[in-house]
Amino acid sequence: MSDKTIMLLHTTSGPACAPLCERSALRSSWWRRLAVPATLAGLLALALPQAALAFDFNTVAARAKALAGKSYKKPADELPKSLKDLSYEQASQIYFRDDKSYWRAQKLPFELSFIHLGASYTEPIKVNEVVGDAVREIHFNPALFDYSATRSVDPRSLRNLGFAGFRVRFPVNSAKVKDDVLTFHGASYFRALGKGQSYGLSARGLAIDTALYSGEEFPRFTEFWLERPSAESKELVIYALLDSPRATGAYRFVLKPGADTVMDVKAQLYLRSNVTKLGIAPLTSMFLFGENQPGPADDFRPEVHDSDGLAMQSGTGEWLWRPLVNPKRLLVTSFSFDNPLGFGLMQRDRSFSHYEDLDYNYQARPSAWVEPKGKWGSGRVELVQIPTPDETNDNIVAYWIPNTLPKPGQPFNVEYRLSWQKDNEKRPPLAYVTQTLFGHGYRPKQEGKTDDVQQLSIDFDGGNLKKLPANARVEGVVEADANGKLASVTTRKNEATGGWRVEVKLRRTEENKPVELRGFLRNANGGTTLSETWSYILPPN
Repeated sequence: MSDKTIMLLHTTSGPACAPLCERSALRSSWWRRLAVPATLAGLLALALPQAALAFDFNTVAARAKALAGKSYKKPADELPKSLKDLSYEQASQIYFRDDKSYWRAQKLPFELSFIHLGASYTEPIKVNEVVGDAVREIHFNPALFDYSATRSVDPRSLRNLGFAGFRVRFPVNSAKVKDDVLTFHGASYFRALGKGQSYGLSARGLAIDTALYSGEEFPRFTEFWLERPSAESKELVIYALLDSPRATGAYRFVLKPGADTVMDVKAQLYLRSNVTKLGIAPLTSMFLFGENQPGPADDFRPEVHDSDGLAMQSGTGEWLWRPLVNPKRLLVTSFSFDNPLGFGLMQRDRSFSHYEDLDYNYQARPSAWVEPKGKWGSGRVELVQIPTPDETNDNIVAYWIPNTLPKPGQPFNVEYRLSWQKDNEKRPPLAYVTQTLFGHGYRPKQEGKTDDVQQLSIDFDGGNLKKLPANARVEGVVEADANGKLASVTTRKNEATGGWRVEVKLRRTEENKPVELRGFLRNANGGTTLSETWSYILPPN
């Protein structure tokens, strides 16, 4: 495993982030039918109804392949002016009527609600239901929505709009109430929830050329197909078609809500033309400030973030933890692996007192863990950290980039499991980092002297730390790159938590360059590794 850091000015074009919060049957025109041979039996069969081929992942994949062979066609902008002129807040006040939830009349365990177009959401998606071999479009109808809070929109003038997105509901917190468990809304973004969780970070279908000077391309899901569940179903199957100027793709999501909501993802991608970066299984989150980067003095909240670190498990089993930062300039870091076992943007800090926010419940934001199915080969996990002045923008992106990219027109297949976690977060079997503190404690003032020493304190817990004998010799092993000179490394027991703390003091060689640091705990008696690897980047002053 190796890592690489790049500092760039933020020059990406297009929407650099997704919004933090969301504050009758017609057959499909491309429905496939069985071919009828020109034999006597075939002629007799002409008198009988034609049977549709079963709808499955291959159906969508064939459409993605055919789409990739054609030039990209930008969606027509046909949104009425009354909807375009809405602010984000106004558009979010067009409410879906819960009594109109799809599948409610059938008393099925899953229900669907839909999100209205408006404001920046101008490109409609098409949503279909699959029942047996039949495909039926779910049509937009203004009667599904409540417009009373948005007087400037006349629902009588709205016809054939399509939807901006949809939500899936299922009883995860109470058997009597169906909760939001999944939302698809905007480009290829989607978010899911498990038990006791609040919406936070997002996943994406695909990321293309993120954080490049040439600008990022945002593929979007244009059409969905949902298999109607049975009365006993505990999972929901969703297919999606992805399209963008340089890529198409077919997706199959198997949603399994629960304490941890799990999504099994299967994708077949096609490139129309070459790309520089193909981001697989992208995750998008927000980090404004935390214990390693204190916020402004006039904000009463100690921390504000949807995720506090990037966790990675290499193909050899090594665990790494990179705490997140809100940099002053675009910061791109990559970690090279062969056949990674997983990665995720995690919210390890679950203490309400560390956030003190009654409205946004950051302590309940989910972590998202990507677990590859099969071997992904050689590549890198890339972490993009974008400067943000507030919490309304997602400024953190992480994804997998394969070393070998597919050639245009050739299929690229990938499968993974995506878990939305809180109480059962994926953690290493060894000790793990619970917090990274930046800054000095008490220092006596010395008139006329400046101190250029910077200090970091890293707390470890879990694993076998609490089972170590009283005379155990635990030491922190810390390394810095050429731009950092370690002044001291001190390791001591944290009597308040039962874990161990490593205190690092260092000086920079060049103030305008970052410093890369790595560290872990080991037992000095025998050299046994006791923890995951802490991997930190100290941005330029």
